[in-house]
Amino acid sequence: MAKNHGSSIKNDEKYEVLRDEGISKEKAARIANSKKPGKKGGQSSKYEARSKEDLYEKAKEVGIEGRSKMSKNELIEALRNH
Repeated sequence: MAKNHGSSIKNDEKYEVLRDEGISKEKAARIANSKKPGKKGGQSSKYEARSKEDLYEKAKEVGIEGRSKMSKNELIEALRNH
């Protein structure tokens, strides 16, 4: 039986599985709270097609530390693993 994480986590079982897989608390919560986990929206362009400036702004939006010193490839990797 999954631990109750309160009202901030909508799917406690999914959250526990993701945490056991080593996913960060923040990412596990986002996935556990999404209505359609695993479904891609397909509305955003691929990271490789975006400019470094666009990637920097996205990294800033999601709170990636050290983004100002990252190359385009490092920004892409950080965004994918956040």
